[in-house]
Amino acid sequence: MYVAPSVVVDAQHRLWSFLRDRLRDQGVARVPDALNGEISHDKAWLDPHLLFAQTCGFPFVKRLKGRVRLVATPVYDAPGCLGPTMVSVVITRANGAPANLAASAGMTVAINEPGSNSGYNLLRAAIAPLAGARPFFGGMVETGGHLASIEAVRSGKADLAAIDCITYDLLRRHAPERIEGLAILAETPSGPNLPFITGLSTSDEDVTALREALKAAVTAPELADARAILGLKDVVVLDEGAYDVLLDYERAAIAAGYPDVP
Repeated sequence: MYVAPSVVVDAQHRLWSFLRDRLRDQGVARVPDALNGEISHDKAWLDPHLLFAQTCGFPFVKRLKGRVRLVATPVYDAPGCLGPTMVSVVITRANGAPANLAASAGMTVAINEPGSNSGYNLLRAAIAPLAGARPFFGGMVETGGHLASIEAVRSGKADLAAIDCITYDLLRRHAPERIEGLAILAETPSGPNLPFITGLSTSDEDVTALREALKAAVTAPELADARAILGLKDVVVLDEGAYDVLLDYERAAIAAGYPDVP
């Protein structure tokens, strides 16, 4: 799910090469040579032959649970992360920024898509207590992705957006020009990091092999540089129920009379 800037893409490919070789050594069948960057997320997640992917927590808990298997949850070293959890940062232009999140009422918000946790669900959770059961923003722009939402704010097409704190930190460290002129206005409530998944038909033995390969990857000396680029410091195995908090945020927003952004 983290594929920008290019240095991050290269690190992801190095990570996969390690996992691929480790899985093959453990006898896992049909391990592809390279990651498939052409297939859409939705198609990949429910592909019956899926071996390994990363998904957003909200789609996982809303429509993938029971249709895929949870492998592990990454732990990232980024501001806004605590153990296997993360927040979204609400960004705005530094010049003329509102005093706080409440003061952004009536402004235009950019979202990546309504099915996103970091770009929509966590934002809704942050706004619901402020909205008073009424629309909060003056307008909404759907961009299709975090990078496009960031550019919408920078260009003035939108006034603010909620960005996964890991995405924001990757840009801060590796492509600071992409966030030049922006400031963090607030943080959203937190939730579990984006989980690694496999197909529902994947055997217990292969799930164990995937977990062991991931654990090896977070300590392998030859991946130290790739891990540093990605900010990846560990993986943990959570119960699927850990992701239910994301549904709780949605239910609380609905109960507060704010079912939809804006």
